[in-house]
Amino acid sequence: MLDEFSIPLNLIDRRVIQMRIVSPSNLVVDFGKTLKPHEFVAMLRREFLRQRDESSGATLLKALVTNLVVPTSTREPYVIHYTMDNCQHQLAVDVIIGADGANSRVAKSINAGNYTTAIAYQERIKLPEDKMGYYENLAEMYIGNDVSPDFYAWVFPKCDHVAVGTGTIGSKPYIKSLQCGIKARVKSKIEGGEVIKVEAHPIPQHPRPIRVRGRVALVGDAAGYVTNCSGEGIYFAAKSGRMCGEAIVKASEGGENMINEDDLKREYLRKWDDKYFTTFKFLNLLEKVFYGSNAAREALVELCGDEYVQRMTFDSYFYKKLASGNRWEEAKIAINTISSLVRCNFLGREMDGSAQKILSRIF
Repeated sequence: MLDEFSIPLNLIDRRVIQMRIVSPSNLVVDFGKTLKPHEFVAMLRREFLRQRDESSGATLLKALVTNLVVPTSTREPYVIHYTMDNCQHQLAVDVIIGADGANSRVAKSINAGNYTTAIAYQERIKLPEDKMGYYENLAEMYIGNDVSPDFYAWVFPKCDHVAVGTGTIGSKPYIKSLQCGIKARVKSKIEGGEVIKVEAHPIPQHPRPIRVRGRVALVGDAAGYVTNCSGEGIYFAAKSGRMCGEAIVKASEGGENMINEDDLKREYLRKWDDKYFTTFKFLNLLEKVFYGSNAAREALVELCGDEYVQRMTFDSYFYKKLASGNRWEEAKIAINTISSLVRCNFLGREMDGSAQKILSRIF
């Protein structure tokens, strides 16, 4: 994303080059052994993206959208109602890109359908200087029923603090007990820290049933573009926004002609699905196999110790495509996966028919 969207490197607060994944039984695997010298996970401030939009010619309205009136004919405009400076305003537009997150008002206005959402909850904690040094360039992921029954928990370094959090598909009150779980797992590392901010966000678990209707297109979280295994959405939000914008420019011939639903589906939606549908489907299958029980999570952490698995994971993560690897190595990984699942008492004891089908589709 840094290269593709020309993000200045001086905006990066932390360059994470060490990653650890911790199993339910506290088996620790270092997950950054295969990183190349130029590769790192960037922690940066996203405000820059909005500022750059404005400098490129976009008009920013710091307002709250309250309603969207959908036209009754193809030639009428959409009318956006919004509140700004305690006053009501209206804006008539030809085309709308709904980039307004998981609770998208735009999606509701066009009856785009619902999707399952997880809840991400985190506390930003200012640590004593000596303890912050431990997380200088290190990110940690914790898995287990005590921290999340269907996701993972994390400690990520930020500019001058760490973000400690978790995610789950469960209810909001339940997530607070899981947050206590991750804080208990890392207690010795964050002791003496001060909570400076608490955040909670919904995370889509799959794309919405409808992502284009009329002259309205959904992108990012509003469309449901978040990878299940990692919970990452920022790259796919930026990428889908750019693809949708380019589709509108092309179909409207630079703004000279009115576009329609078919234009958006052809130039945006079909191209997006061709590029990313398989990736999202594959990661969804992996989540169902490896996040379903503590036994499966133990097997996952075992597999993460393999350097080939690490290289393939980072190639896919950094470059946003399913990495093509060595067939012999992949055959060995398939065997090792099943062996790990057997050792962790997942196969045969906890694995139902649907999980068996998932494994057969992956391997």
